[in-house]
Amino acid sequence: MPELLGSLYKAGSMKMTKSSMTTAGIDTAKSKLDIAIHKQSRRWQVKNDLSGWQALAETLTKAGVDRVGIEATGAYERGVVAHLRKAGFIVLVLQPAQVKAYARFRLRRAKSDAIDAALIAACAADLDKPLVGPDDRLTQLADLLTFIEQIEEDITRWKVRLEHIGEQRLRETVAEDIARLKARRIAELANIAAALHSHEDLGRRLDLVLSVQGIGKRTAIAIVVRMPELGQVSREEITALAGLAPFDNDSGKYKGQRHIAGGRDRVRRSLYAAALAAAFRWNPAIKDLYQRLTTRGKPHKLALVACARKLLIFANAVIQKQTPWQTNEPAT
Repeated sequence: MPELLGSLYKAGSMKMTKSSMTTAGIDTAKSKLDIAIHKQSRRWQVKNDLSGWQALAETLTKAGVDRVGIEATGAYERGVVAHLRKAGFIVLVLQPAQVKAYARFRLRRAKSDAIDAALIAACAADLDKPLVGPDDRLTQLADLLTFIEQIEEDITRWKVRLEHIGEQRLRETVAEDIARLKARRIAELANIAAALHSHEDLGRRLDLVLSVQGIGKRTAIAIVVRMPELGQVSREEITALAGLAPFDNDSGKYKGQRHIAGGRDRVRRSLYAAALAAAFRWNPAIKDLYQRLTTRGKPHKLALVACARKLLIFANAVIQKQTPWQTNEPAT
């Protein structure tokens, strides 16, 4: 459930149960799609283009399919996902880790495109409905945010290279490249912020998140764009989605240390970076939380993870309440 990146339920589907739905699975490649229907022997292929999507939607409708599972590939699945959702199907975009774990659970070791399609169909049939449906506006902005993140990675690489360059001419060239990338990063962040503010609800959401002390523009954009569930789910659910919820590790008499796992790593990294500054400078509640944890002997990194989790909870709360951050908000 927390790992799903979004699915859309057509009108009236809330009354349908998993057992009453007919589910299909799609294994995606650049040029083709392999399709299987859960608990049926039929397997077939279509091209991964508009004509193939149209033929697929028609065939699935005739077969009585309500729900479709498809594994995220990074880009190749986006066209068919959008087409099927527009046609009224419930589309679950599964993370590769989900499908892989499900295959292990079912002791499935054989692998082919057709087998994978059947496995995806079975996995999707067992899943609960997602917490919140997708927002196409945010999906488009997520691509722009990924581009910014790649720019940031390039800046880091060039800075490392600069440390090992002695020739002045080359150092100046690299410094110019870094400055150029930084300027592009700032410009692209401004473009995303402007795009969010072009929609009243998204602009309001961004401004509310920015009201939380310690969450800067870069982190606020990451939270709003990559977490459409913000303000629509509980604090426990939102932290689990970001991979910031600590999970128990106990068995019998053994009491293990709690750990975070899974979730949306790009959001988590942004929040962790924000927590580092918030815990030492910007947010009194976060500073107090960090000091209390470290005073009790908690490691620095564990305390920062707790601070990152609390920042996300604060962001979720201001969206739910539709009121800006209050400086006297406790970090309990």
